[in-house]
Amino acid sequence: MTKSNYRDNPNAEHDRLNMKRTVKRIAPLQAGKMLGVLYACMGLIFLPIFMLAAAAGAFAQHAQGAQASSTAPGAVVAGIMFGMGIFMPVIYGVLGFVIGVVGAAIYNLVAGWIGGIEVEVE
Repeated sequence: MTKSNYRDNPNAEHDRLNMKRTVKRIAPLQAGKMLGVLYACMGLIFLPIFMLAAAAGAFAQHAQGAQASSTAPGAVVAGIMFGMGIFMPVIYGVLGFVIGVVGAAIYNLVAGWIGGIEVEVE
């Protein structure tokens, strides 16, 4: 359309700017990187909660005073939980990357069959 057509039809410019677009493909590695970083950040957010739960569990076991031979001492349990908590953002990041790559690949496959997601852009 030319500029003169836009002047003749005031809604033509609005229609041109508010267009529906279809997401036909998502780059799997880029989606993996994005989700990996997002999931690692979520792991950092959950880290203090996980650490508090580990400390509470160790203190609860110690408060009961019943350390049977079949259970590990509270300090060992707390140490293991602390170690797992430190690796939690890394584990979340790796799983986020894998989920992002697999999810994008599945999306690309399905979008090829039935079309992609329609979004309206302005």
